[in-house]
Formats: sequence, C-alpha cells, structure tokens
Amino acid sequence: MSITTRRADLADAELLHDLAARTFELACPPGTLRADIEAFIARHLSLESLRGYLADPRRILLIAEEDQVALGYSMLVSGPIADPDVARVVDAETSIELSKFYLAADQHGSGVASTLMAATLAEAAGTGAAFCWLGVNQLNERAARFYAKQGFEVVGEKRFLVGDVWHDDHVRLRPL
Repeated sequence: MSITTRRADLADAELLHDLAARTFELACPPGTLRADIEAFIARHLSLESLRGYLADPRRILLIAEEDQVALGYSMLVSGPIADPDVARVVDAETSIELSKFYLAADQHGSGVASTLMAATLAEAAGTGAAFCWLGVNQLNERAARFYAKQGFEVVGEKRFLVGDVWHDDHVRLRPL
C-alpha cells in the first residue's frame, strides 16, 4: 500500500464533500440522531462550505490517497479561538487547530491515519505554530487512543453542537 498525502485545492471540493459526508458520523457518539448528523453535514460540510474552507488562507486541507482514491482528510485552522472554553486553555497566538481529521471506515487500523497525521503536523509546524490543538468527543475512545498515541494530551473540555444536541469534547494539545 502506497499512501500519499497532498494539499487539497478548489478542484477537490466535491471529493472532500463526499468523503466528509461519509466519515463525519464515525466520530459521533452512539445514539446521535441521524437528523442531527445530517444537519451538521448540511451546515458545515456542504459543498459550499468546503469550497469556502478551500478558499480561506487560514485553512490547510490535506487529502490522504492511494492510487488517486481519497481515503481521508484533515483540516488545520489558524487564527483567533472563538470558543471561550478553548481560549482558556489554548494560546491562539502560538497554536493552530486540527479542526477535522477523518478516514473512511475501511481504513481504520490500516496505518493511513498515522501517515495523514504526520503530514498534517508537518504542515502545522510549517505555519510557525508551536502547538496544535483539537477537540474530540469524550465518548470516542478509538480517536482518543489515537490522539494520545500522537502526543495530544487532554488540557480541557468544551461543548460541540451536532444538529440540536450539545456533546462534550476533550480539548487536546501537543507541541509541534
């Protein structure tokens, strides 16, 4: 298996939308309503939203591929931290957010995540940030184990809205 990573561009918007729509629910806690998942995708992972993310100079989107088939993606976001719970534990001046990190379900445990994370952290470091932070649902044990293995430590908590339901996330941080 030869996994490659690359920066996404505007031509990748449809590919990313399809991948995002298939992978977002994998990070949701059990019992999350389908309607709430679909509302989140419509609001934050629509084709229009992804085009906006790709055009935003504060964002870096990466795609992991094998034989030109997209297996996963990540998104880094620099700039101010709007969430007050995160702002209390993360310094926006020295940190960049890992906002999205998703793989196709059949790629879990394949090594693709480690390859994509290494490329994502290299891109994060390339921005001049000293730290990378993320939020992950407190019930997502698989992701929590992966992020801990990648050096992300729990530094706080925040809330995350999916549809009409608030979920509890851990805020994790690691040096670059």
